[in-house]
Parts: sequence; C-alpha cells; structure tokens
Amino acid sequence: MKAVVYTQYGPPEVLQLKEIAKPQPKDNEVLIKVMATTVNRSDCAMLLAKPFIMRFGTGLFKPKNPILGTEFAGRIEAVGKHISKFKAGDDVFGFDDRGLSTYAQYLTLPETQAFTTMPESASYEQAAASIEGAHYAYNFINKVNLQTGERVLVNGASGGIGSAMVQLLKHLGAHVMAVCDTKNLERIKSIGADEVIDYLKEDFTKIDQKFHYVFDAVGKSAFGKCKPLLLPGGVYISSELGYMSQNVFLSLLTPLFGGKKVKFPIPFDRLKSIELIKKLTEEGHFKPVIDRKYQLEKIADAFDYVSKGLKTGNVVITIPH
Repeated sequence: MKAVVYTQYGPPEVLQLKEIAKPQPKDNEVLIKVMATTVNRSDCAMLLAKPFIMRFGTGLFKPKNPILGTEFAGRIEAVGKHISKFKAGDDVFGFDDRGLSTYAQYLTLPETQAFTTMPESASYEQAAASIEGAHYAYNFINKVNLQTGERVLVNGASGGIGSAMVQLLKHLGAHVMAVCDTKNLERIKSIGADEVIDYLKEDFTKIDQKFHYVFDAVGKSAFGKCKPLLLPGGVYISSELGYMSQNVFLSLLTPLFGGKKVKFPIPFDRLKSIELIKKLTEEGHFKPVIDRKYQLEKIADAFDYVSKGLKTGNVVITIPH
C-alpha cells in the first residue's frame, strides 16, 4: 500500500511517499480503507517534535511511529473474529491526537479506539475534517457552565478549533463575537457569529465590551491582555500553554482568589466528542469548514500551508485507491 512516512523530525520535505506492507487486523482489530484524512496543528507539531517535551511520547531522537496522521474517515474492509461493534462495509471516522497513522491507504484499529460510524449526511472529506477542531472546542465549552444568552468572544474563529467553536456555541444559545482576518469575516458570519472583528484592523483586547468568557482558539493572546474584557467571575481559556506555561499555573492560582479566572482545557474523552459531532452533524447543527484539499502525494505542500498559519478551518488529504 501507499503511505507517507518520515524517519526524522523536520520540515515537510522529510515526508516521503513509499510503498509498504498492508497491515493485517488482529482478532480484536478492524482493517480500514482510509478515504480521507487531514493536516492539522497536532500533525505539524509531531512532524517538528516541538515543543521538545513531545519527544518523550513520539521518540526522543527520531519518530517511533513513521506514519503521521491523527484523524480519518474510511470504510471497514475486514474485521477480526472478536469484533462485535463493527462489520465489513461500515463507513467510520475517528481521531486520536497521539497519532493514528492515517497517512496511508489502510490502517488497523482495535475496537476500543476512538472511532464510530460516520454521520449519514457527511462525505468522507467532511467526516475526516469534523473531529479535531470540534473535539478541542467542545473541551473548552464543557469547562464552563454556559447559559443561554451569555456573551463569548472567540479569538481565532477562522481556524479548525475556532470555526467549530462558533457553531457549537451558537447551538448552545450563546451570543458570539468572533475575531478573524479580513478574508474570513463573511464566512464566519455565515456559520453563526453574531458579531465579527477584523484583527488586522482592530485590537480586540481594546474594545469597549464585556464577556462572560474569552476563548482563545489559537493561543496568541494572554489572560493579562484579555482580563479587562471579562465580566466579574468571567473565564479565560486558551488552546496553548502560554508564555512559560503560564496558563497551567494561572488555572491553579486564579480560582483561589475568586473573580476572573483561567481554566485549562485538558481534553480526555475523544469518543464522547466524536459521538457528539456525529449527532450534531446529522441534526444539521454542525458542518466543518474546509479550506483546501490535497492528494496524498502533495501532503508536503499541505503541511507547508498549514504550518504557515494560512488555513481557514481544515485542510483535507484525499487518499487514492
């Protein structure tokens, strides 16, 4: 089978399209024909092994797993004899930010892995692009007690996490102000944002408005800058650790003093997120924003595009068969 492999950390140029052996499922595994996958921020971090602490999971000096890829959509081709939940012919989608080796024509997964049958209304490309951003967005929202009508500012609303977050927040009845660049203003309005700010023309931290929550979906701001935007008791959450990992420490310290606080969104239950995404997709409440699609052999170009911070929503990789 065809697969994209890497044997060293580095820029997209280290990725190589190769012919390797097709995996065979064990008794507790399914064999999946991968139809679509994505390139996201997690994939870019694993390619570069940055921050360095990642190497303790991915391999200290070189990658332990030569095939990248964290989310996928495809069709089950064969099942092991101990599989009861799935059958051959099922269309499935799944995600694991620790890596699933999805940059290949086939992969094997145990039944206990975080994947399930695809939403009936979704294509393979839509299903593959729907998980990572929504998973992280959902794990922002479930860290707070969001009430209908509460005001939320989303920084980075045009990214994979941000575009999913806008849709989830609107489904839950929040009033959403979205921060993005000029080219994406209308697109973000179209997925539900009540108000938009063009960060190329205006510093959102200086606006004269208050919010119950500020969600930084790109991790490019800080609690100190956003604190004036928060109402009493308001919460700031970022997708990044922050300068010198300040968001972790602030999430431990700020609740001790009352008032405005920081929470840190540690996402655990991937399968719960996937099942929620499936439900919302089938009900018409969620649809992933897709920027570009690349063929598998052009995946280095996709990584280059994503790593430069150019993407809107998600970048999809289609797998040839």
